[in-house]
Amino acid sequence: FYRVYVEDPSRVRLRGMATVRSNIMAVNTLAELLKTTLGPRGMDKIVVETSGEWFITNDGTTILRNIDVRHPAAQLLVKAAEAQDGEVGDGTTSVVILAAELLNRADRLLQLKLHPNIIIKGYKHALDIALKRMRELAKPASLDNLEILKKICETSLSNKTLGFAKKHMIKIAVDAFLHIIEQREGKIYVDKENILVVKKPGKSLRESLLVEGLILDKGVAHPLMPKRINDAKIALISSPLKIEKAWYQKTEIVVKSMTDIKQILDEENRFLRENIVEKLLKIGANVVLCGDAICEGVQYLLAKAKIMAVKRVGISDLWRLTKATGGKLVASLKELTEADLGKAQLVEEVKIGPDKLLFIKGCPRAKSVSILLRAGSRRQLDEAERAFNDAIMNLITLTDEMKYVPGGGAIEMALASIIRREVSNYQGKEQMAIMAFADSLEAIPRILAENSGLDSVKILMKLRSLHEKGEHHYGVEAISKRIMDMFKAGIIEPLKLKEQILKSAFEIVSTLLRIDEIFTGLEFFEELPKPEEKDVPPASESKKK
Repeated sequence: FYRVYVEDPSRVRLRGMATVRSNIMAVNTLAELLKTTLGPRGMDKIVVETSGEWFITNDGTTILRNIDVRHPAAQLLVKAAEAQDGEVGDGTTSVVILAAELLNRADRLLQLKLHPNIIIKGYKHALDIALKRMRELAKPASLDNLEILKKICETSLSNKTLGFAKKHMIKIAVDAFLHIIEQREGKIYVDKENILVVKKPGKSLRESLLVEGLILDKGVAHPLMPKRINDAKIALISSPLKIEKAWYQKTEIVVKSMTDIKQILDEENRFLRENIVEKLLKIGANVVLCGDAICEGVQYLLAKAKIMAVKRVGISDLWRLTKATGGKLVASLKELTEADLGKAQLVEEVKIGPDKLLFIKGCPRAKSVSILLRAGSRRQLDEAERAFNDAIMNLITLTDEMKYVPGGGAIEMALASIIRREVSNYQGKEQMAIMAFADSLEAIPRILAENSGLDSVKILMKLRSLHEKGEHHYGVEAISKRIMDMFKAGIIEPLKLKEQILKSAFEIVSTLLRIDEIFTGLEFFEELPKPEEKDVPPASESKKK
């Protein structure tokens, strides 16, 4: 390990093994931070933000996003973990642990004078074996099998602090998932944006509920408006509802008495009534959701006409409403027709604590649903939202490849056993890298055992014995602290999730192993070349003469 300084000691240049070990050290730091959070008996972390705010979580992505990471290798790992979370919504902790283990094994091979490209090639062979055999070990899933969907959610929520509300949250997640599924050209399509999560502190998580439609964090615009509308005909408008002043902007108005003022106000009210209220009544609209302001005059007239109105609705909520109600979002009231109206069985204002929410229920095309999360504090709400996101993303990931594999480290042990058996099909030094990949996979069940307070060496020996006999479904059941058949225990994960974990870890490791030099600073020259002719005076002296 050596450093080459360039004039300023803050400008550092690392070469050769120093580069590799610097990268490995950075990745190991993150892995040590996250590995205790893995599994149902994983520990939580308190993360203190720069603003002084803090929260408790064991979600790998959330932890990585909120810590100050400066080393380039560690930053690369954080970006890869965020990409993993965006792609499948889970597995970031496993990616970091597996990447660190692969790099540590690679470090030992580098000390034995194996070239990084040979290690990468061996790892690639092992990855190909793992991906192929994992598909063979996977079992098919069906959207009609609710038990499988619930077990996948339960596995993803096993390390979340949801208490007695876990089963209730699983039911909400599965119901929401089934509501937003679409069939397009014979393929399953699921858009997570069709699920709106509204968080309100108070009561407990068991009071959370699913609404087949939308929940708007808004109340009605005027206190005299109706608070409940059955058989709602909903107008969705993005422009403001107010008087058009163009008709008198270039006109000089002379007011001589209070009667003249009353006439002007009466004329404004007549204009608003004829051009806004009567237009809405004519096409049958009894609910107006506006993306901009509604002037007070229009609010009063709408209230007199028994029309419910909500102002300043977010544009994303308006688009969700078009999917749920079947209505059309129009830019101006002039464009609105009866065919553009959305429909809902019920639109109701509900008071939740000090806040007012608008519930839009019984939508005929409810491809959008809303989840109202309740909890005792904001921090509990945030953690519940992260848990719900993990559960939904696991279900969406399942639709990409309708297969699932055993969890609890069972699939990793199975792949390690299979790779060791097939390593004889390859020749040369690549065999050492393939074996290192197999050994690295065992880090997942080992850490699960350690976090559960078990003897990891004994657990690994027992699991190896079982998997050598072909019992590839056995893994660590952390709650009961036993080795069990994961399929029977209901601990299962989507195939696509496990594939993505292996691919992400391999990509990070192959990228870092190809780096043989790190430059810190803008200048990399150790020292400037000296002039060959010694009798030539320096430039400063020649100027003085």
